[in-house]
Amino acid sequence: MRSTDTPRLLPWSSPDGKPCFLVGDGTGYVSRLADEMEEAQLDAAAELGEEAHRILAGRAWTPGEIHLLALELATSLADVRRIAESRGARLPVPQGDDGLSLNRPGANRPGANRPGVSLVTGPCHEPDR
Repeated sequence: MRSTDTPRLLPWSSPDGKPCFLVGDGTGYVSRLADEMEEAQLDAAAELGEEAHRILAGRAWTPGEIHLLALELATSLADVRRIAESRGARLPVPQGDDGLSLNRPGANRPGANRPGVSLVTGPCHEPDR
């Protein structure tokens, strides 16, 4: 069961283009419908990625084909980004060793409150071994 205090960004928009949210425990009909739609969008994105590689590898496309491919890729990317945003917002906030939430002043940086994400503030380099 999921927390009911964090609204879920749904994978569709209202008729006027505004984002839709759902508040609930994640077990209802609309949650299941959203899960199915997200899965279909991710599958479509994977297939489109494969098709894009085939089209580009062929090196025999028209400007119209490239334009259509770019439109489809942009739409798919927006869908996948929305799914990532929705799922990321529903991740539990990890607790520090002191039992306090890592999502507090000083830790409120992009990626700082997500498991498995490290925030690099300086140049990246390999650690000394």
